[in-house]
Parts: sequence; C-alpha cells; structure tokens
Amino acid sequence: MKKRQMIWSVLPMMLLVLFLTSCGSKETKEVSDASQEERRIQIGLSFDSFVIERWIRDRDVFVSTAQELGAEVNFQTANGDVQEQISQIEYFIQKKMDVIAIIAIDGEALYDVVQKAKENGIKVVCYDRVIRNAGTDLYISFDNEMVGELMAQSMLDSLSGKKHIFIINGSEYDYNITMVNDGIRKKLENSQLQVDYTAYCDNWLAELAFDAVNEGLEKYETVDGIIFGNDDLAGQGIRALTEHRMAGKVVVVAQDAELSACQRIAEGTQKMTVYKPVDELAKTAAILSVALAKGEDITSAESEIPVTASFDDGKNQIPYLAIEPVAVTKDNLDEVIIGSGFHAKEDVYLNVQ
Repeated sequence: MKKRQMIWSVLPMMLLVLFLTSCGSKETKEVSDASQEERRIQIGLSFDSFVIERWIRDRDVFVSTAQELGAEVNFQTANGDVQEQISQIEYFIQKKMDVIAIIAIDGEALYDVVQKAKENGIKVVCYDRVIRNAGTDLYISFDNEMVGELMAQSMLDSLSGKKHIFIINGSEYDYNITMVNDGIRKKLENSQLQVDYTAYCDNWLAELAFDAVNEGLEKYETVDGIIFGNDDLAGQGIRALTEHRMAGKVVVVAQDAELSACQRIAEGTQKMTVYKPVDELAKTAAILSVALAKGEDITSAESEIPVTASFDDGKNQIPYLAIEPVAVTKDNLDEVIIGSGFHAKEDVYLNVQ
C-alpha cells in the first residue's frame, strides 16, 4: 500500500519534468531558428538616384542575385542629395549590415562615413563609382577610360576633315568623369579635333545638357560633334540641336545604351552609344558582396570570381574588377543590343518605318 502511494506521489513530478523538458526543447528550437534567421547576410545598397534609367535595372539584378544566395538587401536612394546618402549609410551602420554597396553621389564627401562603416567591421563596395582615398574592400565598375576611348574613336571615325566638338559631362564630383575624359584626351591627342566647349551637369540632371548645348552654340557658331556624359544627357542635347535644326547633322556619341539612345541610333540622330552590360556588373557585384560578407578572400585564385587587379584610390591599392564596354552603332545595333536581349527589336525600331 505504501509502495502504491509512493508511485502515485512521484508520477505527477515525473510528468511535470517531462512537460518542462518538452517546453524547453521547443523553446530551444525556436531560439535556434531565430538565431539562424538572424545570421542571414545583410547588405545595404545605397543609390545616388534613379534619374539615370539603368540604375533600376542594376538594382533589380543585384537584389535578385543576392537573394538567390541567401542574403537580404535593403536598398535606399538619396535622390542626388549627398547629406541624405550619408544619413542612409549611417542607418545601414546602425543596422549592422555585413556589407554596404554604394553608388556614390560625391565620393570625397563620403570618406568619413565609409571610415565609420569600416571601424564597425562592415565591408564597403564601391559600385560603378570609386570613393577616393577610403581603402574600400572592392571597386567594381566598367573600364571607364575605355568608355572615353570608344566615344572619342567614334568621333574620329565620323569627323574626317572636321574639327570642332563639345564635351558635355555629367557631375564633376563623379570620378568616373575624370577617367572617361582621360580616355577621350588620350584618343584625341595629336588629332585635328578641337574641343571648343566643355560643360558639367550637376547630379547628372539631363535638362542641364539642353542649356549647355544652347550656351555652347551661343559662344561658337560651328560644332561638328558632341560627346555627352551619358545617353540621358544626349537626349536633351539633341532636343536643343533639333531647335537649331542641327539634329542628325552634328555627330552625337554617349554611353549606357538606354532604349531611347538605341532608338535614336536607329533613327539617325545619334551616332553611337557605349553598351555596358549592367546585368553582368550587378550580378557580379552581388556575388562578391556575399563573398565579402562571408569573410572570403575575393582576391584569391580559389574565389568564385577572383579579383586580380587593383586600383589606386589616391592612398590605397584596392581590389578592382573592370568589365569591358562595347561601342554600338547602327552597324552592330541588332547584334549587340537585340541579340543580347538588352532591348527588344520592336522597341528599338519603334519609330522607324
């Protein structure tokens, strides 16, 4: 009888222990799952703005590629406001991102906030535009000097015997402009082409290119060709030329292979654009950002995409990957643009009979 009473008295205690153990296991599993979720790679993606058509494409490819690799991407756009971009990067630092990829408005102005990110153990990627002197973990872009060379060569090929040209640049705070102009000067050196007028368009605002062309034409009666910083600027520049009844007569070259530019090439108002495979750039940048977040050495031969070149940012040699651009004219428009699926044929030839 006493033995039976002892069993009945111990049984509730055993059941209680089993219940608590079960709850503990469940709670441990939930905590473990939560920890697993917290360990997902976090990438902050900071855009200058979406004024330029291609940036939306860059964003979509970068985000989708990073997500496929198990990372989460928080993207912000500063709408051309440097202080806003600094605030957004500081937000990424507070959120303890693993990597911050930046399309800089003004590389020099971002130096301090980039140093703050590095002090917090965050990897920093310069996407398309370098941040000078900052010692970032990667600079990935197109070969910007080659972009300049391609535009200048197209001008040389088109203007035999003529010599008066304008250069309408984008933002003077974008170091890519310096590299592009280095390429232009290299090609035009010892040629008969003479740069009569040069202008810059703050924050890459296209309407400023319209004003710049008009100002150039007020100062110089003759212009045979214009090199524009990108296709968006070229579109507004051609609008100004149209008002002067010069569209199609002045050789226009630019870069980015925007749909509107490809349409103008088909129509004959723009001679050439530089195609830069932004899908490849964005995908590669996302893969390397995830690798950096994992602590991998992206300069190693064992890396999925080894970054073997370096770039002098003013103070440091930083890992550098440059993707080669391609000159596009009416002769290879179908092959490069339509053949690659960058734009659809019906869209490119929309306005052509």
